[in-house]
Amino acid sequence: MTPKEVVMAYAQALGKGDIPTAFSFFNPNAKWNQPGSNQFSGTKNGTNEIGEMLGGMMKVTNGTFAVNPNGNLTVNGNLVIMPVRFTGNLDDRNIDMGGFDLFDVQDGKITEVWLFSDDQKLEDEFWGK
Repeated sequence: MTPKEVVMAYAQALGKGDIPTAFSFFNPNAKWNQPGSNQFSGTKNGTNEIGEMLGGMMKVTNGTFAVNPNGNLTVNGNLVIMPVRFTGNLDDRNIDMGGFDLFDVQDGKITEVWLFSDDQKLEDEFWGK
């Protein structure tokens, strides 16, 4: 699979809620760079930490958190940018925001992810400490 095909397959599985298949596209030692200054920010090392973070996001939003591709994926060698739209509800707060996810794909597996939000301050307020 090309880097673009790997990211597309990951996004399709994630969109269906098929977490095991989505995670099958990650190198077990992958890094996930979650931006901002909130309870989920920081670098997550390995699929266990990444899974714990995503599971935590689903838990605090009572399963309402969703990330969906929102435009064409673009590629530069092993790097793939995916425009996204993410939504969710947390207590009396809602989020509906765009951003970009940047993936590094090596040997058919996602090895590192960097996320960029349209409004990091607003995202931090949504997630809280």
